[in-house]
Amino acid sequence: MNYTLLDFLALLGSVGLFLYGMKVMSEGLQKAAGDRLRNILSAMTRNRFTGTLTGFAITALIQSSSASTVMVVSFVNAGLMTLAQSMAVIFGANVGTTFTAWIIALFGFKVDTSLFILPLIACSVPLLFSKKSRTKSIGEFLIGFSFLFMGLDMISDYVPDLQSNPEMFAFLERYASMGFTSVLLFLLVGIIVTAVIQSSAATFAIVLIMCTKGWISFDLACAVVLGSNIGTTITPLLASMSGNVAAKRKAMGHLLFNALGIIWTLCVFYPFVNLNVWITEALGQGNPETLFTYVNTLEDTQPDIYNQLFAGSLPAGHEVLAKIAMMQFSVSFGLSMFHTVFNLINLSIMIWLTGMYVKIVEKLIPAKHKEDEEFQLKFISAGLLSASELNIAQAEKEMTVYAQRVQRMIDMAENLVHSKEKSEEFSQLFSRLEKYEEISDRMEIEIANYLNRCAEGRLSNEGKLHIAAMLNIVSEIESIADCCFGCAKILIRKQESGVDFTELIYKNIDTMFGYLKEAMTDMIELLSDVEKVREVAIIRSYNKEREINNLRNQLRTNNVENINNKVYEYQSGIYYMDIINDLEKMGDYIINVVDTIRDHFRKHVA
Repeated sequence: MNYTLLDFLALLGSVGLFLYGMKVMSEGLQKAAGDRLRNILSAMTRNRFTGTLTGFAITALIQSSSASTVMVVSFVNAGLMTLAQSMAVIFGANVGTTFTAWIIALFGFKVDTSLFILPLIACSVPLLFSKKSRTKSIGEFLIGFSFLFMGLDMISDYVPDLQSNPEMFAFLERYASMGFTSVLLFLLVGIIVTAVIQSSAATFAIVLIMCTKGWISFDLACAVVLGSNIGTTITPLLASMSGNVAAKRKAMGHLLFNALGIIWTLCVFYPFVNLNVWITEALGQGNPETLFTYVNTLEDTQPDIYNQLFAGSLPAGHEVLAKIAMMQFSVSFGLSMFHTVFNLINLSIMIWLTGMYVKIVEKLIPAKHKEDEEFQLKFISAGLLSASELNIAQAEKEMTVYAQRVQRMIDMAENLVHSKEKSEEFSQLFSRLEKYEEISDRMEIEIANYLNRCAEGRLSNEGKLHIAAMLNIVSEIESIADCCFGCAKILIRKQESGVDFTELIYKNIDTMFGYLKEAMTDMIELLSDVEKVREVAIIRSYNKEREINNLRNQLRTNNVENINNKVYEYQSGIYYMDIINDLEKMGDYIINVVDTIRDHFRKHVA
């Protein structure tokens, strides 16, 4: 039977099912333990060793080095970690991606997956209808796990058979016997295939099947696995394109790490392959190089058996089938060992050269302007959105930066009050405050859009509530910025009316600004560590809000008396009270943020 277009589409569908299973499993895990994963990510800032372990753990859990490295690109871009810290995480992610290879090697061929896939789905589906968000997420994780192995099993079924495709055999034969040139060609194949399907794990599964069917020899399969290490860097490179210079450097560092590792491996390729063959044999798993030789020998010595083997007509329990099965496991074990040993040796060498990597990538990707080194808002964009549940931490960082920028607007408004009217200083301060207000509007829109894109992803109920609270906080911060500019516009009207303030008015306005700035500082302190809200900080914020309200009420009463007693003009009192009321509104918006933090993060209050 010829290999038809329908069979090819079925193969693509099998690969798609494999990748979809990996995606659902990853997202289910993120939703079931999103908070825990965010806490784990904080450990990566300690030192290179904890960073490496974190990278390994995250990649092993979510079964995708691409997802974990794109996530790290986002965090570097957001300023959550330095370039040096991110490199340690990438080192660990490269070792963590071998975890998938071991799952495939130990279970993908050794166990009849149909024995547990359907029963596992049967047990998982009821969990999807649970009212508890975490239980539902665990169900999704198990469904994804089942789809992953179902896809792997179907890939094996739909990979074209050599007996029915002699032209493919001739194609592979022609390029598989060119010595070291074949190694380089199959290295390129690994790069291209992984870059296209965006998953080194899927490439590993395909090459494992190709090798065990006798298409390519063990050493060429190792070359494809090597190439997949470069191909998997394409995803973070694409993600970094819309990021800042730090994100681009991190992605380049990932590419450099794998490229240098492959260069030294190619220099000692055949001895390195032999080392892994020896390790596999020493562990009692057989010689992974013998399968290709055995299949080809079988074709020459026993062509009838060979034809029956690939036609699938050999009876169960046949000695040739038994021998093929043992050799298949040996090959899968050997390839997993090759992938793991390569990454472990690469890690043991490169982890001591983190500083050198940072210097090299800084030379390769220099900052065009000094401000490129600073983390501005524009670092969150669609290109960096990969793991919705985990990207919430990035948005939290943006929110704090937003609040700090608005805090500077309060200082500008206070300085504007004391600036000499119609002076150059007044004009410059007003223009600067107006510019900051426009920036504030853009920041609100960008952060809100980013959070909305996160909300469109697969989030837990806790994650959705988290985003709703953050949207509310962003809106309140923008209102504070509006009040700052509102204060400036009051001063413009005062200037146009030719009204002057007395020393008493200036003193009272300064007192209100002092209370307001203290309240803003307390709010930012709470905002910068929302995962561990301190009760004492909340109480302090409420006390400050009461002081602001009491001062406003006192000044309002005194203002009426001062106008009646001719201490200052009536119109001066009007503009004075407009400013006081504007500042009191800022206090209201600040306490609204504190309320949201208190209500949403009540379980985290310390």
